[in-house]
Amino acid sequence: MTGPAIHHGSCLCGAVAFEATGPLRDIIACHCSQCRKTSGHVWAATSVPLDRLRITTDAGLGWLSSSAKARRGFCRSCGSSLFWQPEGEERMAIAAGAFDGDPGFRLIRHVFTADKGAYYAIGDGMPQAPGW
Repeated sequence: MTGPAIHHGSCLCGAVAFEATGPLRDIIACHCSQCRKTSGHVWAATSVPLDRLRITTDAGLGWLSSSAKARRGFCRSCGSSLFWQPEGEERMAIAAGAFDGDPGFRLIRHVFTADKGAYYAIGDGMPQAPGW
């Protein structure tokens, strides 16, 4: 008998590493101005309950209160944007690109498309929402 899947990931330099246990939500791409500024383009993330996320290496982990509604976790050494946590919620969004290997994600939705950059079009056929 096998237990739930454990998905490993880290920042670019390895100063922050984590594991998320169990099934992960498929990817939502956020096009809001904050996500675009923190990621350099689109923030693509999964989400897990906090009790299924374990930070295994936190030597470089820093937090920024990016608004009154959320905080963002990043590596202070290499600058990787890794986490987004809504205020008062027991879940954490994790950057899809931070996972090792192929966790089997698929993109399922675009949000805050009203705020997207003018320099690109969304043409993948996935559902789009002007806000959340």
